[in-house]
Amino acid sequence: MPLPVPNAVGFSFDNVAGSFAISRRGFLAGLGAFSAGALLPGCTTTSSPSGRPHRIDVHHHFVAPTYSASLKARGQGHISWSVQKSIEDMDKSGIATSLTSLIQPAMAIGDVPGNRRLSREANEYAAKIARDYPGRFGSYACIPFTDTEGALKEIEYALDTLKAEGFCLMTSYGSKYLGDPAFFPVLEELNRRKAIVYVHPLAPQCCAAILPDVPPATIEYAVDSTRTMASLVFGGGAAKYPDIRWIFSHSGGTTPFLLSRFIRQEQDMKGEAIKRMPNGVMHEYKKFYYETAQGHHAGALDALLRIIPMSQILYGTDFPYRDGAEVNDGLGS
Repeated sequence: MPLPVPNAVGFSFDNVAGSFAISRRGFLAGLGAFSAGALLPGCTTTSSPSGRPHRIDVHHHFVAPTYSASLKARGQGHISWSVQKSIEDMDKSGIATSLTSLIQPAMAIGDVPGNRRLSREANEYAAKIARDYPGRFGSYACIPFTDTEGALKEIEYALDTLKAEGFCLMTSYGSKYLGDPAFFPVLEELNRRKAIVYVHPLAPQCCAAILPDVPPATIEYAVDSTRTMASLVFGGGAAKYPDIRWIFSHSGGTTPFLLSRFIRQEQDMKGEAIKRMPNGVMHEYKKFYYETAQGHHAGALDALLRIIPMSQILYGTDFPYRDGAEVNDGLGS
């Protein structure tokens, strides 16, 4: 029996063109509830009962012009993207609103002045897209995460001036993961702001070329999501900054399959675990949100649903690397 497909909580219909009008307050309030109704296993509809687009894509990439130029200057190509391509796929896939994030590696590489400039230009470009297409786009701002002063300034600008819905971070920055104490000053501010933080994986420094016939995105992206969650949980950052709303990519990567190992690690840590995770390891993993891009098959979702309720599974596509039809088909099978 198909599961119900409610309208997205936190979003209101805009009568113009039948799209959603998104507000940051509404998005924050509805984070835990809008997602699962977007599409769940056994749900094969592609529109809401009213016939309007109803899904909210929390994993949807964009490319800012200056960022594109910076990648090309480093000799890096990137996938083709345009606003028009995004809207075309959204309309085909029943997606009302997409939350945009810059394609990787974002600010995980580069120099301090350059990353400050590129962050600002990318965030302003994303905000312009949201203004130009009201209700169709929100944004996760990028920040020069390893540059504490620059990151704090960009958090303030992104939230207070640009009204971004949240932030996008990479799973790792060089050899450091998000739970590294070097990043605690930035996490403290994100926690004070009760920020939404979407986390996207990339090829980790340790493991970029292990298997010549299997690119890092095939295996290492999923594992890097698991590593950074573990760094936040076991390093104490998740408990220390409990008001950050974390969203992790690809149905949690390999996390659901390693839980017995994490529980054993908590036991082995003994008193140190109580200091870093006073509510226990599973309490922290159950607080996280997880999105469906490339984790939209029964095995991943069945494992994930052993940990969290449906309300914490968010709809994501990974556009333009994948399209909405792939995710919809997988979730509906």
